Amino acid sequence: MLSAKRILIAQRRFLRLKLCYTRSESILQPYLPRATPNLPVMLKALIIEDETMLSDLLSEFFTHSVTCKLLGTYSDGQEGWEQIQSQKPDFVLLDIRLPSLNGLEILRRTKEALPKIKVLLFSGSFLNNHIKQALELEADGMIEKAAGLNEMQKAIETIASGKLYFSPSIMTAMRQIMIEPEQTGSIESLSPREREVLQLVSEGYSTKEIASKLGIEVKTVETHRTSLAKKLNVKGIAGLTRYSIKEGLVD
Repeated sequence: MLSAKRILIAQRRFLRLKLCYTRSESILQPYLPRATPNLPVMLKALIIEDETMLSDLLSEFFTHSVTCKLLGTYSDGQEGWEQIQSQKPDFVLLDIRLPSLNGLEILRRTKEALPKIKVLLFSGSFLNNHIKQALELEADGMIEKAAGLNEMQKAIETIASGKLYFSPSIMTAMRQIMIEPEQTGSIESLSPREREVLQLVSEGYSTKEIASKLGIEVKTVETHRTSLAKKLNVKGIAGLTRYSIKEGLVD
């Protein structure tokens, strides 16, 4: 049987825990997605983001969401694409710069294979060519990492309601893109396999390593590299790497 002293200690601990929970909940509350009557109930969501700290923050944000049920977070592009195919979420928050397979290629594949999935692109900085490709690939929205959680909440709710969402800076860039002349040597001229090879070459993988990762012959990789250099009007691995950096495919 518990003594009166132990019961008093237990009560005090309970009150302290309750106070801590209430305070933490009140701190987070302004940033939590609100329940909106016209939104579908609990969208199944995936996060594909390779920055650990940011991924953890977003995971916490989505975990408390009343409009999204978080299925998982992934840091590798190829793994993220595989999870999209297997889990078939309703919504994907997708970084552009990812290892193995970049966000734009994941967007392309998602819209071709599973067009009903909503995709919000997420990046520290959007180059004009990113925005142009994203629009052509029918992204449902674009938001910068500097935007903050309040704008993230707004973007999710807007896209969930069936509309598109572009942050103000993206809208400004879109107007500039409208008056820019078309450029030759575009990544749009590449096949899906060539885009995969281009990214892996730029990430420093050897020809043998690329062949192993993609399950193809070494000679096939060499053929793709030759084709890439010709289509993009560059020379060698260094030229392909410089092109990828300029296009924002790798850092």
